[in-house]
Amino acid sequence: MYDHRLVINGGKKISGEINLQGAKNSALPILSAAVLAKGKTVLTNCPELSDIYAAGRILTHLGCTVNRNVKGELTISNSGLSENTIPDKFMREMRSSIIFLGAVLGQCGECNLCFPGGCQLGPRPVDLHLEALRQMGVNIIEEHGFIRCTAPSGVKGARIVLQFPSVGATENIILAAVMANGETEIKNAAREPEIKDLVSYLIKCGARIEGAGESSIRIYGVQSLNGCEHSVMPDRIAAATYMSAAAVTGGNLHILNTKGLDVTQFSVFFEKMGCGVYIYDNSIYIKFRNRLRPIKSIKTMPYPGFPTDMQAIIMAALSIADGTSVFEENIFESRYKHVDALNRMGADIKVYGKIAVVGGVDKLYGADVEATDLRGGAAMVIAGLAAEGTTGICDIHHIDRGYEKIDSVLSSVGADIKRII
Repeated sequence: MYDHRLVINGGKKISGEINLQGAKNSALPILSAAVLAKGKTVLTNCPELSDIYAAGRILTHLGCTVNRNVKGELTISNSGLSENTIPDKFMREMRSSIIFLGAVLGQCGECNLCFPGGCQLGPRPVDLHLEALRQMGVNIIEEHGFIRCTAPSGVKGARIVLQFPSVGATENIILAAVMANGETEIKNAAREPEIKDLVSYLIKCGARIEGAGESSIRIYGVQSLNGCEHSVMPDRIAAATYMSAAAVTGGNLHILNTKGLDVTQFSVFFEKMGCGVYIYDNSIYIKFRNRLRPIKSIKTMPYPGFPTDMQAIIMAALSIADGTSVFEENIFESRYKHVDALNRMGADIKVYGKIAVVGGVDKLYGADVEATDLRGGAAMVIAGLAAEGTTGICDIHHIDRGYEKIDSVLSSVGADIKRII
C-alpha cells in the first residue's frame, strides 16, 4: 500500500452527488471506548480507513474480536481483555493510538505503551494526558520512550483543569473516568462534535456524563458498561475537502449523509470565498459562482473556531483566489509542511512563523509532490484537481489514514484521478 501513488489530470469539474463518510476523529475514540464495554458494540457509518484497521489490530491484540460485515457494520466483541500492554509496532501504526491509554487504564487499572512518535522540543501534547491521569491517582513511569501506568487503588475521580482544550486529553480523561471511583470534572474541556459523539456512545453503554460539547464536563463513575449499537457521526473535515474540490474546479456538488453535522462552522468560509452553500437536513449543496475570493484572516482555533485540520485544504483552494489571504496557525507547530509542494505547483505562499500569506495566482501547474501528512496530502489532491496538467502524489498512505477511497469518490463526480500501484 505504501508504494501507491495518485495521478491527477487537472481541470475537470467536480459535479454530482457523493455520500459523506463517517468521521475518523469520532470512530477512533469510540473504538478505544469499546475496550470498556462488555459484550458487543456494533458501529454503523464507520469508515474503511487504514487508521481504523490499525485500531482494530490493537483491539484484537488486547483480546477483543473485530469483524466487518458486507453491510459495512463493524462489530467489536469484548468478553474481557487478555492484555494491558500495547506493543511498539501497533502504537507506531497510528499517530492517535495514545487514545487507548485511558480506556485500558479504566478497564484494567494498568496500561503499558510506547510514545506514538519521537520526542518534541517544548511541552509534548501527551504531557496534558499524563498530568491529568496523575491527578486521577495513576502512577506513571516514563523510561526509554515507554510509559508504564498503574492505579493500584483504582482510577479515582478528580477535578482537572486543562491548560489547553486538547481533544485527545479530554477524550483520554473521559475514558479513564467513566468507570473510576467517584466524580471527575474537566474544566476547559475540548468542545468538538467528535467528543459529543464519543459521549453519546458511552451514555448508550451505561455511562453517566454531563456537559459534552461544553467547556465543563462531569463524569460520574459507574461499575460497568455494556456494548450497544451506534452510528458514527459524519466527517466534517472530509465534507470541507470535497467542497473545496468543487470550489477549485468550478463545479456544483451535492454531499449526502450530513445529518447532525454542524455545517455552518465551516460553510461560512466557502460563502466568504463566493460560493453558494445550501444546507439541508441531511445534505449540503455547494455551487460555484465566480473566481474564488480571498479571505483576509483565517485563524485556527479550538472548536467552535476554524479547525486546524481544514487549514491546508482551504489554503490550497485560496491559492487560486483573486487576491491575498492570510492564515494564522494557533494549534500545531510545523503545520505548514504542504506549502513547499503548493509553491512547486505555482502557488505564491510565504510563511512567517505561524503566519502564512497566500497570494492568489491565476493558475496552478501539475507537478510531482508528496503527501507530507494526512491533511497536507488532501491539499495536494485539491491543488492537483485545480492544476493545469498532471500531478503525481506519492506517500499517499497518509491520505488513506483519513479518506475512504478518495480516488473512487472523486472519480464518481468527474475527476480524472487514478491510483497507481
